[in-house]
Amino acid sequence: MAASVHSDGTKNMLQFMKLIGQLKRVPRTGWVYRKVKQPESVSDHMYRMSIMALTITDHTVNKERCMKLALVHDMAECIVGDIAPSDNVSKEEKHRREEAPMQYLTGLLQGGLRKEIYDLWEEYENQTSAEAKLVKELDLLEMILQAHEYEELEGTPGRLQEFFDSTQGRFHHPELVQFVTSLNEQRASHVAVGEDGSSDQGTNN
Repeated sequence: MAASVHSDGTKNMLQFMKLIGQLKRVPRTGWVYRKVKQPESVSDHMYRMSIMALTITDHTVNKERCMKLALVHDMAECIVGDIAPSDNVSKEEKHRREEAPMQYLTGLLQGGLRKEIYDLWEEYENQTSAEAKLVKELDLLEMILQAHEYEELEGTPGRLQEFFDSTQGRFHHPELVQFVTSLNEQRASHVAVGEDGSSDQGTNN
């Protein structure tokens, strides 16, 4: 009997890992809508968010928890796909669509782990901790950093301005505010060069 339980647990973990693996193949919808070539995957996005959490120097937050939140926050998208703001789906509806997939995914795991991952997802969704709030800002920061990189790769400075506009007034953590300021300064210099050097490199939104 014990061997059978162990076997079922291993099969379930294999199924969980295969589902999580789908995140490598789910493109970030916002970039698809803006016709970015070879858009990043949800997995790509969460990986750099996790690195951002790892490198945060704020000792008032639990860095390990931030990393876990970053790894879990978009997990349901391996089943439902990436729902972008431009899809005009309310926050409540997005939560509803992702809740059942999260219950299914975590249901494949053993008790303690099942509860930990589901609770982390709920914590992020409901923004109930300092760590969840910080990771939400990391989510936005990673997005605009990626937007800047796409503009650089395409040679189209300013094309993805709407992504920057959507984050206005949403950064509060001092460390991230400083990072965003530096990013905006670097981007502004590139946009200025683009405006001086080319007449066909405007926004395409």
